[in-house]
Amino acid sequence: MDVVSFENVKKSLRFIPAHIRTKLLSWASSVELEGIIEVRKIPGFHDEPLKGNRFGQRSIRLSKSYRAIYEERTKGTFNIIDVVEVNKHDY
Repeated sequence: MDVVSFENVKKSLRFIPAHIRTKLLSWASSVELEGIIEVRKIPGFHDEPLKGNRFGQRSIRLSKSYRAIYEERTKGTFNIIDVVEVNKHDY
């Protein structure tokens, strides 16, 4: 079973656009229903591992500009998907 946690980003979620917040919550709901392995297969999220100082983290695209960064942890029989940051990606 996968559980999504927003503890690290609760305050910042108030400042992102509503459509981005809606897509993030939709992703989280899909993760909790289908599991992170299945949701990674959805091409629209472009789920990918990060490199460098973000090694061990993954990102998903919420729009052309916004990304969510998350980490996976296992606690007993649960996989915790911890969203650590939602940011506007600079090009």
